[in-house]
Amino acid sequence: MKHFQTFALIEAVARSGSMRKAAEDMNLTASALNRRIRGFEQDFGSPIFERIPGGVRLNPAGEMVLHHYRMTRSDFARVQSQVADLSGERRGHVSIACSQALLPYFLPEQIARYRAAHPGVSFSVRVRDRAQAEQDLASYASDIALVFEPVYLVDFEVLELVPQRVHAILRADDPLAARPELRLWECLDAPSVAPDAKYGVRHLLDFAARRLGRHMVPILETESFELIRHYVLHEQAIGYQIPIGLQPSGDGRLAFRPLSEKDVAPGSLILGQLRGRTLPVASARFAMQLASALHQQRHQIASN
Repeated sequence: MKHFQTFALIEAVARSGSMRKAAEDMNLTASALNRRIRGFEQDFGSPIFERIPGGVRLNPAGEMVLHHYRMTRSDFARVQSQVADLSGERRGHVSIACSQALLPYFLPEQIARYRAAHPGVSFSVRVRDRAQAEQDLASYASDIALVFEPVYLVDFEVLELVPQRVHAILRADDPLAARPELRLWECLDAPSVAPDAKYGVRHLLDFAARRLGRHMVPILETESFELIRHYVLHEQAIGYQIPIGLQPSGDGRLAFRPLSEKDVAPGSLILGQLRGRTLPVASARFAMQLASALHQQRHQIASN
């Protein structure tokens, strides 16, 4: 594993864009780190960083080196997990990039279920928007992604897809809460608490509003779905979310109502991985568990 150490230092410098900052992060002196990088460049036969005002960045050769390291690290983790499986004891680490909507209910339940059977497996969860999740897969920072309405899908292998209708979040005493389904135009007449434009829910809402000749002008725009849920309790406003991130509040003060598909088309919650990558055993098996759970949800939605 020692041969990975220099590559880890290169990755740290690339991430921070600064020799000094990377040295602090890796508990080295800046001069020691610089010697390691210089020594690698000499052995490799080519510089991998270019010096720019205020720091450094990878040059094209460095990008290739870092990509090779990440692929090698992923392959090594896959071999480690396969060896652990030979002894009947599954170990490994699963890294996930996911939308906020998966954090409160779905993902904790799925991780706990997997760890009940395989307590030697650890997890890291990175909260990412649509574009960031795909970048995480491409850089091997995450093994799998679970995102709503991803942006590009060029190198994204879809493992499972579940339609999700956008729901309005409102106070239970709001007159609109008495209706089983809401029209977008009437929701836009009320103050809106909306996700930032980089999120899939907002993308669908903005597109639907334009079709109606309207514009969504939120009184509060945020990256936090938790803030959206809580703020509507303080003002007679309407927030928006997908149902996988919603559960009835224990005190009954919130109501969730689907927006009519005549106005807002359902979006897609997609589980995927980097196309062509062979995942480590733990990640591959967890992806299979997620795909099965999402498949069940899709059939429940279809039967309702």
